[in-house]
Amino acid sequence: MKQSTKLFAGLGAIGVAALLAHPALAQAAAAAPEIATPSLAKMDKGDNTWMMVSSLLVLMMSVPGLALFYGGLVRTKNMLSVLTQVLMIVCMVGVIWVCWGYSETFTTYSAFVGNPFTKLFLKGVDANAAAATFSNGVYIPELTYVLFQMTFAMITPALFIGSVAERIKFSPLMLFVALWVTFVYFPIAHMVWCWDGPDAVAAAALKGKAALDAVSADAGFLFQKGALDFAGGTVVHINAGITGLVMCLMLGKRLGYPNEPMPPHSLTMTMIGAALLWVGWFGFNAGSNLEASSIASVAFMNTMIATAAAGMSWLLTEQIVRGKPSLLGAASGVVAGLVAVTPASGFAGTMGSVILGLMVSPICFFFVSYVKSKFKYDDSLDVFGVHCIGGITGALMTGILANPALGGQGVADYASKPGTLVVAPYDWVGQLIIQAEAVGLTLVWSGVGAFVLYFIIDKLWGFRVSEETEREGLDIAEHGERAYHY
Repeated sequence: MKQSTKLFAGLGAIGVAALLAHPALAQAAAAAPEIATPSLAKMDKGDNTWMMVSSLLVLMMSVPGLALFYGGLVRTKNMLSVLTQVLMIVCMVGVIWVCWGYSETFTTYSAFVGNPFTKLFLKGVDANAAAATFSNGVYIPELTYVLFQMTFAMITPALFIGSVAERIKFSPLMLFVALWVTFVYFPIAHMVWCWDGPDAVAAAALKGKAALDAVSADAGFLFQKGALDFAGGTVVHINAGITGLVMCLMLGKRLGYPNEPMPPHSLTMTMIGAALLWVGWFGFNAGSNLEASSIASVAFMNTMIATAAAGMSWLLTEQIVRGKPSLLGAASGVVAGLVAVTPASGFAGTMGSVILGLMVSPICFFFVSYVKSKFKYDDSLDVFGVHCIGGITGALMTGILANPALGGQGVADYASKPGTLVVAPYDWVGQLIIQAEAVGLTLVWSGVGAFVLYFIIDKLWGFRVSEETEREGLDIAEHGERAYHY
C-alpha cells in the first residue's frame, strides 16, 4: 500500500509543488482552517446532488450523445454497428470499473498505477465511505465519486471506435477495450488524478517536510510533476485520440477509400448527437470540480463560451477555405471546442476560453482536411484530428491560460495556506513545459499500449471483417439487423 513512498521518496524536493497541480485545485477555499478527517458528517447535500446530476449528464454524452453523433456520420449499412459498439462499451466498462478499475485508478501503490486488489469489487466502499473534494473539510460519498469517475471510463474507449468504424469485428474490439482500459486508461487516470486529498496535505504540512514528501509520493506521477488537467484532456481525449490513430493505421483503410464517396447518412442525427454532447459536457467539466462551488461556475462558463467560439471559428474557416459553411463543420467545431476546453475549464478565465475556442478549430480543421489527406490514413470519423489534436491544444494552452495575469484562476496551496488561491507568481513557461511532458507521456503510453494490444489480438483472432462483410455492411453481417426498413 505504501510502496510508492519508498519508490519515490527522491521526489520529495518537488513534493509541495506537485500537490498544487490537480485540476480543481484552483478553487475557492473552505472557510474552516482546522484539519478534517474523512467523514460524511460535513457533507453538503447540494454537492452530492450536483455530482449525481453530473454523472447522469456524462452518461448522456455516451448514450445517446456519442452514439448518435457517430451513427449519423457512417453509412446506412453500418449505423447499428456503431450504436451497438458504443452501448456495449459503456456497459462492459461499467462492470470492469466496479470490479477492479476504480481500485486500480484511485488507490495508492506506485506513481504509475494503483493497487487493483485494495478495493477489489469495491471492498470497503459503502454508504459510510467518504471521498475528498478539493476544499478542506468537504467530502462527498465515495460511491458518488466512484459513479462519476465510472462515466469517464465508459466514454473514453467509446471515442476511439470512430477511427475504425465500418470495418472492425465486434468481439475482438470488445476484448481490446477490456484490456485497453486495464493497461492504458486506468494507469493514465491514476498518474494524472490520484492524490490523498487536501486535508491529507494540510495535515502533513503540520508535521514537516518528511510528511509532505510522503504524501507527494502517494500521488500519481503526472500529479507529482505538477500537470494540470481539470477534466480529462490527457486522460480522455489525447488518450483515446492517439489510440484511434494507431488502430486505424494497423487496421487499414475502408474498401474504396479515398476514391469512393462515403458521405454521412444522417447529419440530422449527428446534429442531435452533437447537441447532447454539448449539454452533457457540463457534467463532464463542471462536475470535475466535485463541488457545487464558484469554480464549478467557472468551468461551466468556460465550457459554454469556448464551445460557442470554436463552433463559430470552424464555420468561418470553412467559409474562407471552401466557400460554403456546413452543418458537419459546425458540429465538428463544437466538439473541438469541448475537447480543447476540457483540461482548462477550471483554470482559464472567460476571455481566455474564448481565445482557446477560436484557435482550436483552425488547427483541427487543418489536420482533418489536409494532414489526413497528405498521409492517407483512414481515420473514419476524425477521432485523431479532433480529439487528440484538440486535446493537445487544450492541454498545452492550460499552462498559459491558468496564469492569473491572463484572467486565470491560479492554483491552491494546501500546504502553507489550506484552500487559498495563489495568484502570483505564476511560472507559465515552466508550467507549459510540464504540460508538454504530460502530453508526451500520454502519447507514448497510450500509443505503445494500443499497438501491443492490437498486435496480439489481431494475431490471435483478427480484427478486420471480410470484404464481403464490409460491402454488405456490418449491421446485417455482424448483428443481423437493419437500422432502417424501406
